Amino acid sequence: MATIPFLERLKQEQPLLADGAMGTMLHQQGVPFTECFDELNLSHPEQVARIHRAYLEAGAELIETNTFGANRYKLAKHGLEDRVSDINCAGVKLARQVIDASFRDDVYLAGSVGPLGVRLKPFGRVALADARAAFAEQIGALASAGVDVILLETFADRLELLEAIAAARQVAPDVPVVAQMTFAQDDRTLLGDLPAQVARDLWKAGADVIGVNCGGGPEQLSRILQAMRQAAPHAIVSAMPNAGMPEAVGGRTMYPATSAYFADYALTFKAIGANIIGGCCGTTPEHIAAMRKALDDPARPLPYIAVLEHAGDEHTLVPERPTELARKLAAGQFVVTVEVSPPRSFVPQKLLASAQLLQEAGADMVDVADSPTARMRMSPWAVCHFLQTRLNLETVLHFPTRGRNLLRVQGDLLAAHALGLRNLFVVMGDPTRIGDYPEAMDNYDVAPSALIGVVKNRLNHGVDQAGNSIGQPTTFTVGCALNMGAADLDHEIATLHKKLDNGADFAISQVVFDPAVIERFHRRYEEIEGQPFTLPVLMSAAPLYSLKHALFLHNEVPGISIPDAILKRIEDAGENAPAEGVKIAGEVLRDLRGLVQGAYIIPAFGKYELAAEVIDTIKV
Repeated sequence: MATIPFLERLKQEQPLLADGAMGTMLHQQGVPFTECFDELNLSHPEQVARIHRAYLEAGAELIETNTFGANRYKLAKHGLEDRVSDINCAGVKLARQVIDASFRDDVYLAGSVGPLGVRLKPFGRVALADARAAFAEQIGALASAGVDVILLETFADRLELLEAIAAARQVAPDVPVVAQMTFAQDDRTLLGDLPAQVARDLWKAGADVIGVNCGGGPEQLSRILQAMRQAAPHAIVSAMPNAGMPEAVGGRTMYPATSAYFADYALTFKAIGANIIGGCCGTTPEHIAAMRKALDDPARPLPYIAVLEHAGDEHTLVPERPTELARKLAAGQFVVTVEVSPPRSFVPQKLLASAQLLQEAGADMVDVADSPTARMRMSPWAVCHFLQTRLNLETVLHFPTRGRNLLRVQGDLLAAHALGLRNLFVVMGDPTRIGDYPEAMDNYDVAPSALIGVVKNRLNHGVDQAGNSIGQPTTFTVGCALNMGAADLDHEIATLHKKLDNGADFAISQVVFDPAVIERFHRRYEEIEGQPFTLPVLMSAAPLYSLKHALFLHNEVPGISIPDAILKRIEDAGENAPAEGVKIAGEVLRDLRGLVQGAYIIPAFGKYELAAEVIDTIKV
């Protein structure tokens, strides 16, 4: 038994180190996810005890019972709803025996309580009173068996967690309660609650400790924890992150975060002010041992933590992690992206396969065009969502203003943000007269330069164009179109100036085959503006497929000029023209390094394999 009362221990400067995942470890021992992990307290106690011992040996000071799903709703799925008390009491007895056998007097036992696994009213069929009764049944069993603290964890519904707190206060008023929410990738709960609101409600409900667990990993939880602390500055707080976002590898669920990474974040959480630190899904005794070592090292400095301004405001979201595009641009790294066209049907499998090819070749992201050449295709939002959720491949959504009024434009942007799309390329769009539906409406309320201002200066500040609140700021990174080889550079630079004034973050330039053209643009820009051109530019590269293709681009596409020497190379290549086109594209992009910050590859005729080959030539 611990000699210092639990809440007194939390007042010490050194955070209390909790254990890591139980389910992950049981699964590694061969227990399938379809089994009832909680029932193992009765049928295979040695498996559970082995994990408790491993965490104690790693230096954990807070051990959680193997009872996360031991409520009557979850147990009913295994026909065990009448064994709630038996399973919970066995879990406490088992963990207590392991703790006692360690002869340590600094270890506390937490009764783990997870969500019921059912939806509560008004969004589900289970009444709040029934939910509270189920929590009371489980918590009462844990308390009677002798836990030191009740740990409510991984709740996605704020109202459900409040019912669990109420149940704990009802049946175990003298047992401390730790209440932890989990948040989605947008730093909101399942029902859209922000960390600040959650923190205030949990603290007001009487939780002794409020915190966050599970989620996307240490980085996300550090943001959320700061917001919760600012909203409830007097609260005792906890953080128990996953080992990053899970991914399927060889049929197994794997978590990428290393033990060294967790060691660093143990100090980050300490610097933020966490009183309890531990791990959730994917974490192992190795992670906990690394955290123990970091916390115990007096020579290891705490990291600098930037204070998040206004994070306590319930209408302000803690700043999101920058997109990969924004991060690379800010770091001055060379970005490689490929334009893909949505399918002309509702079947995305071939496009997903092509995108996976590009991802494996080394593309940093893909750009999804919106109705290219004004032909009917699947919504690019849906394609972006498919690619980001199924392949974890970042996208840039092309967003034309043509054919949209200002009302629809803003609604579409909010929808895109809700789908997790954060990178935009704002363009005018192709006129409908050249496509499948020449009679279609072609009007627009806002030009691309003005729309950039709507996004960057209004939506990204939490209001719409009319000044109405949208609840919280969006976090779009916005690109604009640029023709660095324009015949009238003065006019092109004047147009670009409007886009820059409105906040454009980057530009995608028209295809150029001669580096001297880009050098000429840089010189003219500096002459006009009196300063060097610094906007990050992704240079378009079109691998030439044949002489016919090259002649079409040269003669019929405004703004594209192909030098005679390159036309001659394509002509001489004959049947090998596609390979020569790849070679030329790679040469041009390598020559432009230092003048532009990335490549925007446009494969002809959907030949994505050629784009992959271009990536091979420039990634060397």
